[in-house]
Amino acid sequence: MAKGTKGYWVSVYRTISDPERLTAYDKLAGPAVRAGGGRLLSRGRRVVAHEAGNTQRVILIEFDSFEQAVAAYESEAYQQALVVLSDGVERDFRIIEGID
Repeated sequence: MAKGTKGYWVSVYRTISDPERLTAYDKLAGPAVRAGGGRLLSRGRRVVAHEAGNTQRVILIEFDSFEQAVAAYESEAYQQALVVLSDGVERDFRIIEGID
């Protein structure tokens, strides 16, 4: 596989309205992310928020490439995790490309 620019999932949770759905999601999402080549870099245990930021849960996951990050999100396993999560949270989820 050609070396490309790394990809990242950045997820900032605004609200968690159903912690049970989030727990069920975590049980499915973790293995799906690992199967897709993702590595959890931060779960946002310590957060200092500035400007319009919040201190709710923040997740950062790294992939070897942007394309791998997109494919992991679109995978059947991760999509099943999203169904379980449903409307249990409100979050800002982005897939971003790293810098060479």
